[in-house]
Amino acid sequence: MIFSTIAFIIAAVAAIFGYSAAKKFVRDRLRFVDGAHKPTAPVIAGIATFLVAWFAVGLLPIVGIGTALSLALSVALGTAAGSREVKSGNLPYLNS
Repeated sequence: MIFSTIAFIIAAVAAIFGYSAAKKFVRDRLRFVDGAHKPTAPVIAGIATFLVAWFAVGLLPIVGIGTALSLALSVALGTAAGSREVKSGNLPYLNS
C-alpha cells in the first residue's frame, strides 16, 4: 500500500514538472524556432521523453511503465500548450 502511494506521488510530481518545464521551454527558448510549432513536435517530444524515462524506470524499483507514460504525455501536452501560447501571442512577461 505504501509503495503504491509513493509511486503515485512520484508519477504525479514527474508529470507536473514535465508539463511545466516543457511549456516554459517551448514558450521562452523555442519561441522563434519554426520546427517547435509544427503539429508533430509534441509527438516527437513525447516519444523521446518516453524512451529516456523507460530506461530510467528500468533502473528504479519503485516506479513502473505508467510513470514513464504519464511523464511522456505531460511533456507532449506541455509542448503543445507552449506552442499554442506563442502562436496566440499571450505571453505572460509581455503584458507588463
